[in-house]
Amino acid sequence: MDIIIQLVVGGVIGWLASIIMRTNAQQGIILNIIVGIVGSFIGGKLLSPLLGVSAEGFSVVSLLISLGGAVILLAVVNLFRKGKVR
Repeated sequence: MDIIIQLVVGGVIGWLASIIMRTNAQQGIILNIIVGIVGSFIGGKLLSPLLGVSAEGFSVVSLLISLGGAVILLAVVNLFRKGKVR
């Protein structure tokens, strides 16, 4: 059951990040899930120590850290694909 919750939350986080970065029309649900999960990992490893907060467990802080990581991931992908962040 835990994996299903992670996939759903990852999909929502990836979808929100794609709306923020204006890449929603280019992505499908599978890519949104991947962006959410990878973004969560990036946020946990990069943003959490940088901000000095713990992103463990299921909380508002961990969701915001995951969203930040997903936005960073999409910004890097856009930078390499289009030559600009947005």
